[in-house]
Amino acid sequence: MLDLNYTEPVFRPPSEWRSLILQVTNGCSWNHCTFCEMYQGAQKAFSFKEIEQLRTELKSASQSGAPIQRIFLADGDALTLSTRRLIEILDAINEYFPNIQRISSYCLPRNLINKTVEELIELYRRGLKLVYVGCETGDNELLRLVNKGETHQTSLSALNKLHQANIKSSVMILNGLGGTVLSEQHAKASAELMNASQPNYVSTLVVSFPKGEQRFRANFPNYQPLSQQQLFSELRTFIEHLDLRSTIYRSDHASNYLALKGVLNKDKSRLLNTLTTAIESPDSVILRPESMRGL
Repeated sequence: MLDLNYTEPVFRPPSEWRSLILQVTNGCSWNHCTFCEMYQGAQKAFSFKEIEQLRTELKSASQSGAPIQRIFLADGDALTLSTRRLIEILDAINEYFPNIQRISSYCLPRNLINKTVEELIELYRRGLKLVYVGCETGDNELLRLVNKGETHQTSLSALNKLHQANIKSSVMILNGLGGTVLSEQHAKASAELMNASQPNYVSTLVVSFPKGEQRFRANFPNYQPLSQQQLFSELRTFIEHLDLRSTIYRSDHASNYLALKGVLNKDKSRLLNTLTTAIESPDSVILRPESMRGL
């Protein structure tokens, strides 16, 4: 039996469903993004676990008999920890799981401002192979309106550092984040960011507000959400402007109405044709029902 001490709720990327979730931090060190409801509440105030507690959890997991091949470092931005502390954690993982295949984590671009490429290479050597970077958009105006605390350039700098360290990057872009007012510039600036950084993976999720839009509209009062067809149109603009060499693309998150998968630019024409069909003949494609959508 696994003896893991979680502070709920705990989130992970969909592709980490088979991974051991090791909660090295609680919450998000930034936690000011107006579109994000994941780490709200006193129980999710940012904190980190001491290495002794993590070693206890890793020992328990190693003795459980579970076939653990991958480990995901939760919560929202484990890479905000110092390189020294991260090395301690990665070394402990390798001690208890010497055959671990991959260690991954969420990452805010700001997490890497004070980390050198050489430090990231050390993390890579110890098993950190993939990070999920929430860029959300490449548009500076929109980044300011949603209080992301980033710019197009800080996102690009972080992605370039990861590339130099050979750590794979999976970038998240939020479809619909700019509403009707900023839809086109959001799509084009996001594509520009992807073209400049050439990430290994790109996923598009649909922005949603289960707890209401009041917090989001405080900074963005003229926000008007996109209809389903407008979401598809924005996505088509985004993909039209992508010029990628070999990036795996997904829009199969539970928030998406339309599941898309491909490699860009190889599958660009097929993806664009599917989106055009969804816009012009929505009854001829398979869409996720509203009741099945979620965060």
